Amino acid sequence: MYAITGISGKVGGVVAQALLEAGKAVRAVVRDPAKGQAWASRGCEVALADMNDAQSLTQAFMGAEAVFVLLPPQFDPSPGSTEARRLIAALHSALQAARPQRVVCLSTVGAQAQQPNLLSQLGLLEQSLGNLPMPVTFLRAAWFMENAVWDIAPARESGVIPSFLQPLDRAIPMVATIDVGRTAAGLLQEVWTGCRIVELEGPGHYSPNDIAACLARLLRTGVRAEAVPRETWQARFNAQGMKNPEPRMRMLDGFNEGWISFEHTPRKGGVELETVLRSLL
Repeated sequence: MYAITGISGKVGGVVAQALLEAGKAVRAVVRDPAKGQAWASRGCEVALADMNDAQSLTQAFMGAEAVFVLLPPQFDPSPGSTEARRLIAALHSALQAARPQRVVCLSTVGAQAQQPNLLSQLGLLEQSLGNLPMPVTFLRAAWFMENAVWDIAPARESGVIPSFLQPLDRAIPMVATIDVGRTAAGLLQEVWTGCRIVELEGPGHYSPNDIAACLARLLRTGVRAEAVPRETWQARFNAQGMKNPEPRMRMLDGFNEGWISFEHTPRKGGVELETVLRSLL
């Protein structure tokens, strides 16, 4: 039995589907019973658990051969990452008590960075789960290609996509969530010892200009990227309702300045940027 958290999201859903296609028994760990029904109809066992509740998580993980875990995204964290620390503590407690044979945890490129930023939450996750008694794999994924979903509307409406990734011609590693999910499903079925890190990127590196050019081809219209001045970021994020935008801003700085990067040689997925953008459109 493979217990999957985040099964309602893009990555977790791909993990579960890949395991089902491989003939594996899957337990869908969900908070909302309604979301569990869709997976029950596909043959999954359903376990109800809140990611903040160690007791319900323990029950959800109990008896599992392997568990896939991820940290629910927190784009506007409180100072000190209070929310993430609470979730991490619950996950650690549950895995410690349930003792699955192995764990695969979704992490991120740059989780090892020493400079505080939004991705530091995943660094905290690695530090905590890395001392569990069972084998653990941290899957560090590149920038998700699906983040370009925010570029679709401005590309269609004005032909200009604002970019926080800068300079516009600087290409960075990106990966499709389907590659992340399929890789995680494969890792769950492997046998290893201790704690290991697997890093994953797509078949190529892409820049904001590459995204604009690809959208232009698909939309058959002119599209260009335009850099959002760094000095305007805080006001823009505050206007969007963010209370603590500094971690997000520092994350973007990390990609732009190059200190958010892979620590080792990453594996490569096969899904191209154009395939993802076509699906988003």
